[in-house]
Amino acid sequence: MTPIALTIAGSDSGGGAGIQADLKTFSALGVYGASVVTALTAQNTKGVSAIHDVPAQFVAAQMDAVFSDLDVGAVKIGMVSQRVVIEAIAAGLERWRQDKIVLDPVMIAASGDKLLAADAIETLKRALIPRALVLTPNLPEAAALLDAPIARNESEMREQGERLLALGPRAVLVKGGHGSGAESVDLLIEPSAVVRLAADRIATENTHGTGCTLSSAIAAGLAKGLGLTEAVGAAKTYVTEALAAANRIKIGSGHGPTHHFHAWW
Repeated sequence: MTPIALTIAGSDSGGGAGIQADLKTFSALGVYGASVVTALTAQNTKGVSAIHDVPAQFVAAQMDAVFSDLDVGAVKIGMVSQRVVIEAIAAGLERWRQDKIVLDPVMIAASGDKLLAADAIETLKRALIPRALVLTPNLPEAAALLDAPIARNESEMREQGERLLALGPRAVLVKGGHGSGAESVDLLIEPSAVVRLAADRIATENTHGTGCTLSSAIAAGLAKGLGLTEAVGAAKTYVTEALAAANRIKIGSGHGPTHHFHAWW
């Protein structure tokens, strides 16, 4: 069987994040990618200039079209900016009995632009987070979900991850890319274990779409039959290598994308 993963996310017209980054990641990792578009963004490497939300009923129609025909092995959820869209996605996941769900709580773009409406945060916490196999917040997103200060060290990362675990996901991956120090450390927190994933911090401005790429790489691993810890470890390696190769391509004048096809180009 051909492994299939589905991304439910927003479109990035600049091609570095969102649906475009997810499909590139799936392809690079040998997984067939399907997509459900939740929003259109007018976006490039310098920022987001406009957002056009897709109606909730059309998001649901896209989900029904994909799940009724394709044998989806894992689902990645990214930008879901509106409360009604979140509720439609949750209902669709329930309707099609999906449980391998990677939820990336995309709240703020790398440029600093807000991508999640304030009134949608509580709906995200109530309707989608409890359905996730793994929740993948970066440090600012974890803090925003908890209405807490940004974690300053691994101890605080673990404490916030455990608080997020109490919201209902089966695991939380707290990403340390926004931290400092020679290592970029992520913590995979489950009820019975904590796994520390460390890699050398890469000096590059080309970090656009990193979170999208990591979460979709995890979904790709799950679609290929990997266990969660193995999928997260493989995704961490892929993203680190994509960041290390990012300066080999020159895209735009702002925060360029990671190099999704570093192994091929």
